[in-house]
Amino acid sequence: MEMLEKQNAELEVKLKKQQELEAKLKWYEEQLRLLQHKRFGVSSEKTLPGQLELFNEVENESNLELPEPTLESIRYQRRRKTRGHREAMLENLPVETVEYRLSDEEQVCSCCGGALHEMSTEVRQELVYIPAELKVVKHVQYVYSCRHCEHHEIETPIKTASRPKSVIPGSFASPSILAHIMTQKYVEGLPLYRQEKQFLRMGIPLSRQTFANWMVKGAERWLSVLYHRMHELLLEIDIIHADETTLQVLQEPGRPATSTSYLWQYQTGIEGPPIILYDYQETRAGENPKNFLNGFQGYLQVDGYAGYHQVPNVTLVGCWAHARRGFTDALRSIPANSVKPVTATEGLNFCNQLFAVERKLKN
Repeated sequence: MEMLEKQNAELEVKLKKQQELEAKLKWYEEQLRLLQHKRFGVSSEKTLPGQLELFNEVENESNLELPEPTLESIRYQRRRKTRGHREAMLENLPVETVEYRLSDEEQVCSCCGGALHEMSTEVRQELVYIPAELKVVKHVQYVYSCRHCEHHEIETPIKTASRPKSVIPGSFASPSILAHIMTQKYVEGLPLYRQEKQFLRMGIPLSRQTFANWMVKGAERWLSVLYHRMHELLLEIDIIHADETTLQVLQEPGRPATSTSYLWQYQTGIEGPPIILYDYQETRAGENPKNFLNGFQGYLQVDGYAGYHQVPNVTLVGCWAHARRGFTDALRSIPANSVKPVTATEGLNFCNQLFAVERKLKN
């Protein structure tokens, strides 16, 4: 009897250990599937069907037998869709008319030899793109003095006509060229080396280092004023969204290039004028948002990082997109051939319904 009880106890221990090993194995399999999906799968968490079809959109949508639309048809369609807004926009474009006439010698009837007259006209319209051009603006500043004082007085007063200050002292950069380079890089995503080649094709051999210097000096001299004013306005509203991401900075004084830095982002919601500000810091310490948001009182929406708890006088609120990600990861870790219902599906459906309500009430 004692032997049997001992064997049963050993069997229970082995079964418990087997269950633990099976649970660990199942967990590792889930993590493996999740890691494989993150590495090789689609990064988007949307549950919309047909996403992969976008890759072949050009081939699927093209129809070479479809006739080219005329400006008349485009204007008509836009008038119906936008009630004349786009049509009015086209009408404000400058129009250049090119006329094609027969010469006097050609205005002779091939049948009877009589003179031809203008019966009608056929009009074809084209949209013409005019490439950007560069020009030099000379700011000539005149200096004035008094002839009488020059000849009869000890001192001669001198007056100089006023002129606008240079956007960068000692540089021939203009506000327009500076704004163009910044917009091309940070709005259109065009790197400086490609802009360097563009200017070279236009006959201006400006280096990317010059462009970089212009942007740094322009930001320090002019954009910093706008940045600080936007910061003041940001602290006056009642809700701020914050997040941080890693950043690697090359050639930073006193730090190796392999150091990890952080770029903190603070922005408004959908109410009022949009304000998006970035704050570069070397660490992820909670002192960074605490100092940046000094004086702010209201709701601070973040991703759950504990460092934001150091910000005083705020109510921390979470993000449904981050909450939804937990349900998404749980479903991704399940085997593809599994048909057993799981609780994560209920959570994901709830989030999708909530997002659908938000899309409906967006405007």
